[in-house]
Amino acid sequence: MASLSVALNLLTPRPSLLHSPSPPSFKFSPFHNTSRRLALFQLGIALPQAQLFNAEAPKLLAAEGNTIKAATAGNITQESTSFTEVDAMDWVKNDNRRMLHFVYSVGDLDKTIKFYTECLGMKLLRKRDIPEDRYTNAFLGYGPEESNVTVELTYNYGVNKYDIGTGFGHFGIAVEDVAKTVDLVKAKGGKVTKEPGPVTNGSTVTAMIEDPNGYNFELLERGPSPEPLCKVMLRVGDLDRSINFYKKAFGMELLGKRDNPEYKYTKAIMGYGPEDKNAVLELTYNYGVTEYDKGNGYTQIALSTDNVYKSAEAIKLFGGKIIREPGPLPGINTKITACLDPDGWKLVFVDNIDFLRELE
Repeated sequence: MASLSVALNLLTPRPSLLHSPSPPSFKFSPFHNTSRRLALFQLGIALPQAQLFNAEAPKLLAAEGNTIKAATAGNITQESTSFTEVDAMDWVKNDNRRMLHFVYSVGDLDKTIKFYTECLGMKLLRKRDIPEDRYTNAFLGYGPEESNVTVELTYNYGVNKYDIGTGFGHFGIAVEDVAKTVDLVKAKGGKVTKEPGPVTNGSTVTAMIEDPNGYNFELLERGPSPEPLCKVMLRVGDLDRSINFYKKAFGMELLGKRDNPEYKYTKAIMGYGPEDKNAVLELTYNYGVTEYDKGNGYTQIALSTDNVYKSAEAIKLFGGKIIREPGPLPGINTKITACLDPDGWKLVFVDNIDFLRELE
């Protein structure tokens, strides 16, 4: 059965790749094989249209939205979900949500898979090549996708380098022995950017490493964890605004907030459960910095929901922007919706039942 994943990158407004040291040389029509891309649905693979054609993002979003509406008109009745903020907060609080995937692009898929499996202990859960659309993607993690968060890697043919930007921070990996993991990374030729040691004003031992594509990973020393892929850190321009948004629109709890005036930053930990048992979102505010370059490598976070229509309404009510209206995708009928948070970070909600069906 076709697995859950393909066209949402078409809806991701990003800077052009023309400035990249290794720009793609292939040509592609904005609406080439649209039905194929929508039918496959990848949560962040093929290069966004705005990158491929240097086209104006709002025009692409409007055109793609019209294509989706035309494809679904007549055979799908969209659920009516207009409700008040009180209704929305109650819905969000009781919705069954968790993080599914951290999605980003890499320049050398095989090298990245080798690094993650040999140095970080991840497992390759599945891999798929779509030659007609010129990409390959792979899902890696520490447990089955039905219960664990994974990384979703994308290799676009002929693109060997991405701009990670200044907004993306790092991923977090919980390990039982940080020093031992760092030694393994060094032995395999990996790059260590911070040697093992306790965090500032704390006792947790951490280290920082870089994967072959330049993405940063923080290693945190913990005992056995049900979710070793434990966090993603993103930088935001207004921390209180972001906390309020993720609490109300996403139903996340504020698990902790830490200010570090010496290094001029404050961070907030948001999630659906304790840090030591769940993947969390770490939001970082650097004093005086309100905007960041998001680059074109890191793509989005995918989350689960019982109802994409109500989730979309809540997002609208609490300050988010819907960039893909909720509804089934043509061909596989997986219901999804995509949005931007107040800082422009992209997130996708996927129907719980549809997601499990796609993994069969």
